[in-house]
Amino acid sequence: MAVMREESFGPVVGIMSVKDDERALQLMNDSDLGLTASLWSTDQAAVEALGDRLQTGTVFMNRCDYLDPALCWTGVKNTGRGAALSKLGYLQLSRAKSFHLKTV
Repeated sequence: MAVMREESFGPVVGIMSVKDDERALQLMNDSDLGLTASLWSTDQAAVEALGDRLQTGTVFMNRCDYLDPALCWTGVKNTGRGAALSKLGYLQLSRAKSFHLKTV
């Protein structure tokens, strides 16, 4: 279904029943997009373990409504080019220049 594979940028939630976390992870990573995922659980260690294996730039736990300005918001694959927020986001707006000088 398109709602499960495309970025909607609207108030849409795709819900699908799965057998276990491995199947959920397989389906979530089966996309050419990877901006944000939201995992809901009372087990923080499980969320961190799954989140580490998700092919997304941002993982929320028990929320999806707030971007912390101290944390980078970025994506992977064909979405979320670059970085926003945090120090990393600001570094995207500048360009370093190096001078390698040898004095005589």
